[in-house]
Formats: sequence, structure tokens, C-alpha cells
Amino acid sequence: QVQLVESGGGLVQPGGSLRLSCAASGIPFSVSVMAWYRQAPGKQRELVASITSGDSTNYADSVKGRFTISRNNAENRVYLQMNSLKPEDTAVYYCHAKREGFPRFDYWGQGTQVTVSS
Repeated sequence: QVQLVESGGGLVQPGGSLRLSCAASGIPFSVSVMAWYRQAPGKQRELVASITSGDSTNYADSVKGRFTISRNNAENRVYLQMNSLKPEDTAVYYCHAKREGFPRFDYWGQGTQVTVSS
């Protein structure tokens, strides 16, 4: 079975920090490209950050310099450290796994809510 389970979401003040975690099972984690997406109310789902098996990272311009994606292959986990949070970061955040060249390898977590509000 393939399972991606996000945790760490919650309510934070603007300027605060939060660390999301995604626990993966049933996939070859170390060779998977992992990513975080988010979907805010009334908006399309968007890519926030991704990390390759070689630890190359990519970030949306809106989060660059504030968010950091990382992975721990021994734990089969991917993290998203979110600093200097803004109200516009409010969204459901989803963990995603894929493998380049394997288009049917496409898995999603259930999502975790992040709310940034004063």
C-alpha cells in the first residue's frame, strides 16, 4: 500500500513558523521526487516546493527565502519548514510523490490545514 500522511499543520500568527512533515510508506522513497503543494480557498492547487532524489530543490517565487523543503531518506519523510508566514500562505498543504519517467507513479497525501491569521 502507498501512503503519504501529512502532519504539523495548525493555526499560527503572521510572522510565525510551522514545520510540516510527510511520512511516506509503500514507495521507493529515496528515488522519488517529493513535493509540497497547497490549495487556498477559491484558488487552484499550486506547487510550493519540490526536492529530487539528489536533493535539488525548487520553490515557488512566493515562498522563496521563507520556506525550506528537506528530506530524510532513513525516515522516509519530507519536511517543509515555513518561516515568516503570511496570511496568503493559508491553505491546505499536500504531500506529493512522483518518479520521473513513470507517469503512473503519482501519489498524494490527504492534506493538512495551515491557517495564518491574527
